[in-house]
Amino acid sequence: MSKKPPRTSLEPVQNHDASGRTTRSWVGTGVAVGLVLILIATFTAASWRRSSRTDNGQVNGPRSDKPPGVAPEGMVWVPGGDFAMGTDDESMSDARPVHRVSLDGFWMDRTEVTNRQFERFVRETGYTTVAEQAPDPKDFPGAPKELLVPGSLVFSPPVGRVSLEDHLAWWRYVPGANWKHPTGPDSTIQGLEDHPVVQVCFDDAVAYAKWAGKRLPTEAEWEYAARGGLDGKRYCWGDDLKIGGKWQVNNWQGLFPNENMKEDGFDGTAPAGSFATNGYGLSDMAGNVWEWCADWYQPGYDPSQSRNPQGPDSSHDPAEPGIPKRVQRGGSYLCSDLYCVRYLPGARGKGATDSGASHIGFRCVLTPKAKS
Repeated sequence: MSKKPPRTSLEPVQNHDASGRTTRSWVGTGVAVGLVLILIATFTAASWRRSSRTDNGQVNGPRSDKPPGVAPEGMVWVPGGDFAMGTDDESMSDARPVHRVSLDGFWMDRTEVTNRQFERFVRETGYTTVAEQAPDPKDFPGAPKELLVPGSLVFSPPVGRVSLEDHLAWWRYVPGANWKHPTGPDSTIQGLEDHPVVQVCFDDAVAYAKWAGKRLPTEAEWEYAARGGLDGKRYCWGDDLKIGGKWQVNNWQGLFPNENMKEDGFDGTAPAGSFATNGYGLSDMAGNVWEWCADWYQPGYDPSQSRNPQGPDSSHDPAEPGIPKRVQRGGSYLCSDLYCVRYLPGARGKGATDSGASHIGFRCVLTPKAKS
């Protein structure tokens, strides 16, 4: 498999807390600015703002279609139905207009794909992820050799207070970081077998899904599933981050990015399925790790796509028009209600297709076979 170098620019963009491994681009002057500096471009200048409005996508409720046959291992049935996709939250302008969507039923992984599952895929296929491959120096003339090495983006809390708009302060490009070594060559996934796999780009997620006989969810499927049949609720489970004093999501508690109080019991990713399921029996549809979707990213929606929408035919991010991007959903353990706020069911993220990071994973879906 040929290596495609991750790409991005320094231009901040909307509605995302990090793109992942978009580290290997250079400014137009030809001066090398460092992979980390380039990588952070996918942050939003507005992502730190607290969202005060309810994510009020309406779900009419599932239709009465029954699960077809026996549930595939680790998957739950999401019955077909209608809902209002998107949000009118003023801080999430790329998730408009709110529009009606109708979906057929589908199977969805109950949790995010774990390290254990991804390791089996790699063992049986010999697959090599993008983060494990070095970019071709011919694509980056003049780039420092020490930067043209396999690696990925890792969250690194700063020592002192920093501006929430200074995203460079808490991310660094780490040579040797990949799915087996999420925070660098000295790290391991031993003991983290049931945590979601991270440091996987869109291409890696697609490869796994094909091997498993599944696919990535469309953005509409993901949002509908995340809402769990609830009407007009802020979160996947209701309107409060805590129920009975217990956190309902693996997110950041405390002053981001310096102080995580870890009141939910986790520093970083949590084992898949650690939190209560939503109305469809799905875990971690908010927080923990961002999840890749099948749709190309463009700001806003085409409301004419109302029946099993597949999204746009191509990618276009006005901030970075030359970089192909796919949608990411769900937010991550780095989001809080004071920063990012992307674990609302209607919130969107985006990332270059060949880029991952220490807070990006995925889950799969399966279309039931048509009755003969």
